Amino acid sequence: MRTFRGGLLIGLAVAVLVAALAITYEFYDTRTLKRTVRRGEVLCGVNKGLPGFSIPDDKGNWTGFDVDFCRAVAAAIFNDPSKAKFVPLDASERFKELQSRKVDILSRNSTWSMSRELEYDLYFPAVAYYDGEGFMVPRSRNKETSLDLADSKVCVQSGTTTLLNLADYFKANNMKYELVKFDKLEDVVKAYDTGKCDTLTADVSQLYALRLNLSKPGDHMILPDMISKEPLAPVVRQRDDDWMMIVKWTLYAMINAEELGVTSQNIDEALKSKKPEVMRLVGTEGNYGEQLGLTKDWAVRIIRHVGNYGEMYERNIGEKSQLKIPRGMNQLWNAGGVQYAPPMR
Repeated sequence: MRTFRGGLLIGLAVAVLVAALAITYEFYDTRTLKRTVRRGEVLCGVNKGLPGFSIPDDKGNWTGFDVDFCRAVAAAIFNDPSKAKFVPLDASERFKELQSRKVDILSRNSTWSMSRELEYDLYFPAVAYYDGEGFMVPRSRNKETSLDLADSKVCVQSGTTTLLNLADYFKANNMKYELVKFDKLEDVVKAYDTGKCDTLTADVSQLYALRLNLSKPGDHMILPDMISKEPLAPVVRQRDDDWMMIVKWTLYAMINAEELGVTSQNIDEALKSKKPEVMRLVGTEGNYGEQLGLTKDWAVRIIRHVGNYGEMYERNIGEKSQLKIPRGMNQLWNAGGVQYAPPMR
């Protein structure tokens, strides 16, 4: 009897240990690609509703620049952009939800900064959009630059780099202002639209989007100058280099494709190209896809389903969109901008 009981206790102890190890493994296992493939979809954290970048329609269909990037990652992995599932997140919760694995990637107009990488144990693999903080004011105020905003009542969202930049800028220029801050972006916009403040500050790209939601968009103008550097980038967890590489090179593949003139419309012709750079991009030369843990045609999947960087930009926030934001710094490096991708070789 004692032998039986002893064996039973040992068996139970082993079972508990195995269960604990399984839980610990799942918690510390940083192989996001493995979990994503097992799940069958990429979980992507996005803004709750920012026109041009990420916004759902009344049927729950998401569109936007950040949304399309997530679809590009899903296309690279599954050859199916619909395998991207979108999880709307507030600015205050986005990094914590990424840390807790509620999402696999954050594609949500997030500024890359040193403190965010260090404090949250996160990586910003590459800059998807070069931006800067700016100001929107009623045209009736007759302001020309941000240096004309002394004694303004400024609406801003809490928990953002925008709030910190605002304080630095007004202090550096010895200007006084009244701060009106809210946790939720919709409350910030509502306060500005109803006149509770006379100035709205955010990333310039965001201002273009938010202006569309105002009761009289044409009555408001975005001042021409920027007061900060806001490199917006997708975000992933640290200590998961394989996943970080996939996210990074998805963006770089799209940028390189635009530079090489490879589009969603001519991708089949590109597969027949004899140009070395194009051959490496489409996978007819080299084994770059396999080294990423993907297929040889991973970049072809991206371009066929989502397009190159320029296509993604123009249909969502460029001249073909409601926002019509000039490419500016986000033009390719050989066309007057700073958007630049390492070569695939």
